[in-house]
Amino acid sequence: MFTTASAETKKISLQKSKAWKCSVCGYIHKGDEPPEECPQCSSSSKEYSELKDKQKLRYDGENFDVLLINGSSHRGHNTGVLVDLAEKALKRKGVGYRRFNLNELDIQHCWCCYSMRDSACTYPCRNQLDDAPALHEMIVDSKAVIVASPINWNNMSARLKDFLDRLTCLQNLYLLKKEGLTTGKVAGILVNGHEDGGVKTVMDIFLYFQQMGYVLAPFGFTYITHGAQYNAKADNDFFKNDERLKKEVEGVVSNVIETMKLDLETKLKDKISPVCE
Repeated sequence: MFTTASAETKKISLQKSKAWKCSVCGYIHKGDEPPEECPQCSSSSKEYSELKDKQKLRYDGENFDVLLINGSSHRGHNTGVLVDLAEKALKRKGVGYRRFNLNELDIQHCWCCYSMRDSACTYPCRNQLDDAPALHEMIVDSKAVIVASPINWNNMSARLKDFLDRLTCLQNLYLLKKEGLTTGKVAGILVNGHEDGGVKTVMDIFLYFQQMGYVLAPFGFTYITHGAQYNAKADNDFFKNDERLKKEVEGVVSNVIETMKLDLETKLKDKISPVCE
């Protein structure tokens, strides 16, 4: 009887324990708190969220100005520092914004419908199975976007590239001789990394937005690297405490806001000739 009761008690205890999911690798941890370090990918507890039924992302239609995107695989690490600083600056200036960490969303690879025929790539996107369509709607309704990315192999993160690839349906409007929905919107870009590749990563990101008619705010990007001689822990401490980084991120946000106030979308309407790839 004692063994049976003990087993039953253990079963009830397990049923009551919480489940936590790593947003980087998907590992599931059972317990009252997430692990300090993910046993599968070594991410910190910041990347864990309590496991609940995930709802597909929907856009509620409420107006806001800036779409803030964390393109890193780690929402709470180095790139997250930049996004946190940008978010604080937007709050201080009273600007409406929406923040999204891509590692919390379901963004599938682009189906490349346009490679079958140009007209097959449409807006709204033909792939309505993930969270990208809601982000598309927000891009159309917002006035500006601020994107942050780590430097991975002298380029943006794979997560961010998947998201940017999914913007093809908006860019393709110009190729189909339809009215563009993004001409004159404003872009700002934040990049950080361990070694070189800052400017290249910025330009690789901006190329997507340039092809959609976005305008890069004057002094609209900043990048910061720490150096190959330091380890990952030293990088994180540096990015959290560097005063120059704080000043430059705030500057980019301010420049995006001031450019946004010019309302270039309205002023450039019907005056721009789309020249796309």
